[in-house]
Amino acid sequence: MQYHVDGDLVPEDEATVSVRDRGFMYGDAAFETLRAYGGEPFRWDAHRERLQRTAETLGFADAVPGDLRERVDETLAANDLDEAYVRLSVTRGVQPGKLTPGGDVDPTVVVICKGLPRGGLNGECVWDEPASVQTVRTRRIPSEAVPADAKTHNYLNGILGRLELRKAAAGGEPADECLIRDTDGNLAEGATSNLFFVTDNGLRTPSTDLDLLPGVTRDVVMDIARGEEFPVETGHYSLDALRDADEAFLTNSTWEIRPVSTVDGISVGSGPMTKLLQRLFDERIEERHY
Repeated sequence: MQYHVDGDLVPEDEATVSVRDRGFMYGDAAFETLRAYGGEPFRWDAHRERLQRTAETLGFADAVPGDLRERVDETLAANDLDEAYVRLSVTRGVQPGKLTPGGDVDPTVVVICKGLPRGGLNGECVWDEPASVQTVRTRRIPSEAVPADAKTHNYLNGILGRLELRKAAAGGEPADECLIRDTDGNLAEGATSNLFFVTDNGLRTPSTDLDLLPGVTRDVVMDIARGEEFPVETGHYSLDALRDADEAFLTNSTWEIRPVSTVDGISVGSGPMTKLLQRLFDERIEERHY
């Protein structure tokens, strides 16, 4: 594999950053993960804009390079990949070892990728089966402490949630995803996914006025649902609302739409709306990328 590091393609075993890089030392960095279908990044503008917003939140808005899309294309081409997971990272770079950032920024910019199956109507899922989901004690960090809509290298909140799954499994197979609530007990999101569920009244997903990161795939699913005139509601929901749901699924760039089989051992499962949204999502990918 070859990765893009600070403007150059380098072999994987030479793709390194300084131990004094602030992304490594403090998590002082922005990142995005996305999928490439047919050699093209999916929803590039949305991912690029969110990366820019995170960089602005962190105070290094000018660090995101103007040729970032070209670097992605070069990385895919160098690895002969049309179907891929792509991760973009922009850090504040190397600075003196103190917490307060310096005014001058010499960013570190990294693009890595790995192969995935084909998407679209003739593709295959990256997951083997619907997800088992388990709630955890770890709560979502309030936006008043760390802005929830900033996608930074500091992912300890989600890591702690996933570690709870491992501990609860007691040596067995842990659940596929943890479900994190906010400090008031409202459903928020998974460690790396957004949550949807279906009731008699339509499609439901936690609102962005809660402490969560609204995903690009989440927005696509809501757009598809509204285009089909499905009732779509965002709001504040309890755990019981999910446990009583007719269907539930998770979304992120890699999983796309992954049905939920159980929540805390209670069967939920996929259903007609989940299956229809999966097909419509695949049709959109097919039309725009193949």
